[in-house]
Amino acid sequence: MSNPVQPDHYDGLLLGIGHLLHSARQQAAQTVNTLLVQTYWHIGQHIVEFEQGGNEKADYGSGLLDRLSKDLTALHGKGFSRSNVFYMRKLYLSFPNSETLSHKLSWSHYFEILKADEPLEISFYARQAALENWSVRELKRQMKSLLFHRLALSKDKEGVLQLAKQGHELQQPEDLLKEPFVLEFLNIPQSHVLTETQLEQKLIDHLQHFILELGKGFAFMARQYRMSIGGKHFYADLLFYHRILKCFVVIDLKRGAIDHQDIGQMNLYLNYFAKEENVEGDNQPVGIILGAYKDHFLVEYATASITNNILLAKYLLYLPDKDQLRRQLEQLLIEEQGYESLEGPDFNE
Repeated sequence: MSNPVQPDHYDGLLLGIGHLLHSARQQAAQTVNTLLVQTYWHIGQHIVEFEQGGNEKADYGSGLLDRLSKDLTALHGKGFSRSNVFYMRKLYLSFPNSETLSHKLSWSHYFEILKADEPLEISFYARQAALENWSVRELKRQMKSLLFHRLALSKDKEGVLQLAKQGHELQQPEDLLKEPFVLEFLNIPQSHVLTETQLEQKLIDHLQHFILELGKGFAFMARQYRMSIGGKHFYADLLFYHRILKCFVVIDLKRGAIDHQDIGQMNLYLNYFAKEENVEGDNQPVGIILGAYKDHFLVEYATASITNNILLAKYLLYLPDKDQLRRQLEQLLIEEQGYESLEGPDFNE
């Protein structure tokens, strides 16, 4: 007679097999996605080479794309809508070297990325989506909030080109800054006036979205974190730890304009964390003051002699104007070494 299977041993067996199946299915799905992207890249290559042979140009409204869409659908089934065929062509033109395509990104990712008009944007979002393992939904939100433009405006020409090529890599506290931070996910009308406490509660209620806006590496620790200094109690609005920079990040929220008293208060908080909370291996803490407005001259004078890492940024409760940000970025690039435009090759020609 065989020995009965012990329940705990059997559960372990069942769990182990489940892990194997889950891992295999994930690998299979990733392999299929990679193969699909590579196949669509080659289809785009065939279309472009057909054009270069002098046969016909394949702009979005051309008969070629329409005919290809209908014929490929009839022969091979779904997946060949005119927009899909158009973006297959654009995929090849945007990434002439197929080895630069990321195996982390699905065709759904590239379909969204290729909706961007500018080659610098396309390059950035492809790199950043792979770096931060964005879902398609997260990618859509970051593109809609104009993340590339907001990050690029804080850099010079070389910094913008590096951003497009390498993505946004966190190497120093200043890299945490975006201008402005966009909090449209709170769904607060522009005319509605919130108290700082209400704004804080809204951010806690939408913490996942807020962390996505803050960027990679943030781990939430506490709200209204109490500090006892000289017999008095002080409270930091939001406390995070940044696992990449290895430091505490203290965030203070201001309903209106940031003033010099806010900066002095944050300096106090950072001195406290450096002395009382930091342990071996922690870097100097970082403070971020988020306000609806900031005066550049006040900021310059108020922070001139402060050695702590205090970052000041505006927040918006609605999506920024794309044309305005684009004009600002173009102006920056024009002023830097005569770079004339963000425009690259026209994918419709």
